[in-house]
Amino acid sequence: MSGHSKWHSIKHKKGAADAKRGKIFTKIIKELTVAARAGGGDPDSNPRLRTVVAEAKSVNMPADNIKRAVRRGTGEEPGVSYDEVTYEGYGPGGVALMVDVLTDNKNRTVSEVRHVLSKHGGNLGESNSVAWMFTKRGCIVVPKAAADEEALMSAAIDAGADDLGDDGSHWEVVSSPDAFDAVLDAVKGLGVEPASAEVAMMPQNYVKLEGKVAQQMLRLMEALEDNDDVRNVWSNFNIEEKEIEASLA
Repeated sequence: MSGHSKWHSIKHKKGAADAKRGKIFTKIIKELTVAARAGGGDPDSNPRLRTVVAEAKSVNMPADNIKRAVRRGTGEEPGVSYDEVTYEGYGPGGVALMVDVLTDNKNRTVSEVRHVLSKHGGNLGESNSVAWMFTKRGCIVVPKAAADEEALMSAAIDAGADDLGDDGSHWEVVSSPDAFDAVLDAVKGLGVEPASAEVAMMPQNYVKLEGKVAQQMLRLMEALEDNDDVRNVWSNFNIEEKEIEASLA
């Protein structure tokens, strides 16, 4: 399993999301607004919006908050306009980083991202310095205890998945971005709730981190994700689950 998948699924399991619900609401509201602006306010005809609405409901965001954010995106209510930007750089141990943001002030955000990277042993790179190492893929992580391998593989492949990976305690279902919604529906149709499910920038290869460098990388991930403008952080680190769990204990 890719490092970011381990990171997010373990954070979710430990309830880190609940501890920062207010911050998560802020980020999802931005996502709802941008998704509605890009593809319209009807989730049935806007797959991106449908995914974000499902995420909003999964963290118990009130329906009125969802509606207002969508209406701001469609122009039915006044609101802030956000730019979608991806910054590239490097973290401890030379790992590659892609930091995906939604911002109403690009100068402020790039300054903050640069500061966080520098503080935690990383640095900002030029455009396309690491993007070539990543490919956009659907990624659904399922705890092994939650699903039978044969049933999961059959349902996922029939729905358009490309592969089912084994990472010890989890299955990782990989698909094209276009097939992601259908594959996720098929997985949930088995009565399975994924540990994480997202269209992710997945690296072509991984850098193994251990000890102090691994902990430094995890602190960097926490600091980046704590920024209100940061929506996703993609990286090619690979860190053992026990080290990630220790950092979140």
